Amino acid sequence: MMPRAGLPFHTYPAPYTAPVSDSLPLERREGVSTRNPRTPRLPRHLALPVLAIAILAQTASHPGVAPSGPPLPPPGALADTIDVVELTAVQIHQDLLAARYTITELVHAFLDRIARYEDHYNAFISMNPDALAVAAALDEELLTTGPRGPLHGVPVVIKDNLDYAGLVTTAGFDGFNAATGGVDMIPGDDAAAVERLRAAGAVILGKTNMPDFAGHGTRTRSSVAGETLNPYAVDRVPGGSSGGTATAVNASFAVLGLGTETGGSIQNPAAAQALVGVKPTFGLVPLEGVLPMDATYRDVVGPLARTVRDAALVIDVIAGPTPEDLATYAATGHIPEEGYAAGLTTTALEGRRFGLVGVGWRDSFLPLAAETEAMYADAIAVLEAEGAEVVEDPFAGRGWVELYGERPRVRSVGTHDLLVYMRGLGPEAAFHTIEEWEELSGRTFRGGRGPRNPAAPTATEEGDAFQAWRMEMRALFREVLAAHELDGLFFPQAGEPIRPLVEDPERPEYRPNNHAELPSNIINDIGLPTVTVPFAYYADGTPFVLAFIGDLWSDADLLAWAYDLEQATMARVAPELSEGPG
Repeated sequence: MMPRAGLPFHTYPAPYTAPVSDSLPLERREGVSTRNPRTPRLPRHLALPVLAIAILAQTASHPGVAPSGPPLPPPGALADTIDVVELTAVQIHQDLLAARYTITELVHAFLDRIARYEDHYNAFISMNPDALAVAAALDEELLTTGPRGPLHGVPVVIKDNLDYAGLVTTAGFDGFNAATGGVDMIPGDDAAAVERLRAAGAVILGKTNMPDFAGHGTRTRSSVAGETLNPYAVDRVPGGSSGGTATAVNASFAVLGLGTETGGSIQNPAAAQALVGVKPTFGLVPLEGVLPMDATYRDVVGPLARTVRDAALVIDVIAGPTPEDLATYAATGHIPEEGYAAGLTTTALEGRRFGLVGVGWRDSFLPLAAETEAMYADAIAVLEAEGAEVVEDPFAGRGWVELYGERPRVRSVGTHDLLVYMRGLGPEAAFHTIEEWEELSGRTFRGGRGPRNPAAPTATEEGDAFQAWRMEMRALFREVLAAHELDGLFFPQAGEPIRPLVEDPERPEYRPNNHAELPSNIINDIGLPTVTVPFAYYADGTPFVLAFIGDLWSDADLLAWAYDLEQATMARVAPELSEGPG
């Protein structure tokens, strides 16, 4: 693992104790686990150094982002007895209403777990120094006015290309972080999706690792924080580029997380780590305050969760129109009145028809690996047992692969979208253009690679060509669905088991972007939604995950289908974590 490059640490106030072993016998009583009373507690003089090593907060070096608010409360009697492993937002809501523990105690319990294991798995770039103060305020609100909703007090993480007011946004790039020799990029307000989460009462614990500028869909290694590992198998890839969020959620460092996707970056780590990942329809969730790759045509924000219901609860909060991102007004009339979570049912698959993956869909990552093919057959059997019908390779002979191969390139999109993002950082930000950053840092942005023309893509002929091609692709997609009377598609998310972290021992720096993704980048280029759901595990213990794909604005259907399949199988198994250096 690469070193953390001298990022400053942040410790939480006393009293604070490190956790006892998760391998010891537990006894669950009313949603709270009581650990073996004979277990010795780590002495306090060791607990805080452990915390300081594991919990990083680059924000501690900035006077503008120091912990604020009233004095932070002690953890209370239950902080070291709450079993956070696989804890859901639904269960937390019930527990808080039953007064089984406080939000402050819950946040302490998650910080305990992070302190114990983060040094090994490296999910975070920075921590939120205000997390406990936020928890204390939410506890007071819970007592006086009740919960804001089902996410009140739920610990959440966000990928470090989403803004949180006052905290550094690095996007994994050491040039946007003073502690690694760059210039701090500190936004003045939250990303719109983060603002909505916080307004719903979620507690943001920290910001998660990602490859520089989200530039890898298989591995998660940044120039700020190094390599993130997969809790199921540290010698296998965690998926990218939302791999830090996926590892944090998979390892129960948080209940939920936000990722972003341009070309598989939510669904790939979801598949690598047996998570529910929601890649929403383009335009459903606002992109304001998200450092972009392609905010004009492809970027989306979506949840990574351990259950479909938790993921749906997040979509209920973050989806919908806002003047902060005018593209979201395209969602008007497409959001279910009762919400996404309300539509989850165990009969959603009954009477539905799905297309299966085949070479008519794409010419890469097929045919499926033998073990993948066998588990896919099992999944199809479950789908049919739930009342659905399937159609083999419905895209065969339709020219789909050939048309996708004609995809035009729009060269100005990244430069344009990054400038739009930087101009929205707020008046106190150190810079608002790449040129200003270069002057402050004394560096050339990305080695001078790539175009510098920030023309709006929609004002260029390249942009016109892409949009015309995208309309052709969407029309053909709908023709295929109509011809076979399909409601959607049902694919393995990947055509083979996840890749080794080190592909070639003689070339340890060889880092191919080779996750065998089957939905993307096709669905990303035309804006379609996708929901992943865990189904089984390969013989080596790594996950096999399925993907439901539908037409634009079919997000509610996809979640309902995924929920039905999830409840029929209950396949997800928590990873067993190990302590130690990564």
